Amino acid sequence: MEVTNDNGCSWVNDLIPRTNIKSLQSNEDCEWLIIGAGYTGLSAARKLGQLYPNQKIILVDAQLAGEGASSRNSGYLVDTTLNDGFTSNKELDNYKKKADIYELGIKFVKNFINEYQVDCDWNECGKYFASSKKSDQTILTNFSDTLSKLGFEHNILSSNDLSNRLGTSFYNIALHTKGGILLHPGKLVRAMIDILPNNVFLYENSCLLDWSKVKDKISCNFKNVKINTNKIIFATNGFLKSLGIKSNYNFPITLTASMTRSLTDEEFKSIGEPKEWGVLPVRPMGATIRMTKDRRILIRNTAEVHDPAKMSKKDLDTRSINQKIGIKKRFPQLPDNIIQSSWSGIVSRTRNSSQIFEKIDENIFAAGCYNGSGIGVGTLFGEQIAIKASNENTKEIETIEARNKPTWLPPQPFLNLGVKIRLIYERLRARSEI
Repeated sequence: MEVTNDNGCSWVNDLIPRTNIKSLQSNEDCEWLIIGAGYTGLSAARKLGQLYPNQKIILVDAQLAGEGASSRNSGYLVDTTLNDGFTSNKELDNYKKKADIYELGIKFVKNFINEYQVDCDWNECGKYFASSKKSDQTILTNFSDTLSKLGFEHNILSSNDLSNRLGTSFYNIALHTKGGILLHPGKLVRAMIDILPNNVFLYENSCLLDWSKVKDKISCNFKNVKINTNKIIFATNGFLKSLGIKSNYNFPITLTASMTRSLTDEEFKSIGEPKEWGVLPVRPMGATIRMTKDRRILIRNTAEVHDPAKMSKKDLDTRSINQKIGIKKRFPQLPDNIIQSSWSGIVSRTRNSSQIFEKIDENIFAAGCYNGSGIGVGTLFGEQIAIKASNENTKEIETIEARNKPTWLPPQPFLNLGVKIRLIYERLRARSEI
């Protein structure tokens, strides 16, 4: 899918444009084919290249590698979540299983950036779950109880502490966890592209039209060309459903975000010159907002059932206005015309906020559906699905497979109707937090 409706993702705009971008031009045969060149696909390709240096591995993306959800997210590498999908975690055992996966994801990314000396603005500053409503203290107190039982270091902060830390008096209460990471997602995914092994062949702007399996071979049709492969890994996250992969277990949600220009010295001083921070909402449809290393403000406060490829520039501008309002509510002293870019993208959700990681067939594998927490989990799952596809096992795979599996979803049009109703309901509950 090609997204042409936005004025550029700020994370991508920060990067030097890549050269030598190749698209599929002729029929190909390979031992391994990976569909989707985001965190998961790139991680899987790197691992397969290391495991099979004499085999041909093809990695294909419908757009440019890494410029989908991998670059369009908010740059949170999470250790804990308050809202997975639309529900709070109440079952301690399930929450522990999810947290174990998040921990592995953080370790995996940290090892990667250390091994390859990646500069991705890594900041171990933790994150805040914050609300302007004092009445949300009950939610945070219950969440604190869960974190305490699991040994997560955290603390609850009131308005004065928050104002000093965040540079805004908007929030009245928050819970801060110390294990979360803030980073530049575009820089991270660019590094993953740059270090691909020589036996990995990357083709971009090459959209998979359909695929089929005949005996032990998989045939994939693209525009005017075909790839035949022995094994395939689907790593398309929000687009798994459109390719017929676990169609009744995941659904895509379109998010829209905006980012300001860098604040001037005077503007930065007016909000108290805070250190880099990131805020996640207590209520699911509230605004995600963060201050970057270079003093830009990112805000994301829209989630909807909408194909971003069909979203007009006018539609995007409407959503950008909502984000301008969200910034103004928090920082009234800043100028009105401060937003520099806005963009939309796809996340994949499941009913119970679990991820897809499985063997579909003897030579067909899939990983994705990260419920908005894909930086660490997606990178981890990419390597581990490559190992699983090689008929090997690891302690990481055992941890992943101990999670609850995604639960069944109703068919269309009932699914979209149900999701839309739930989004409207959650948006009303969080209207003061947008």
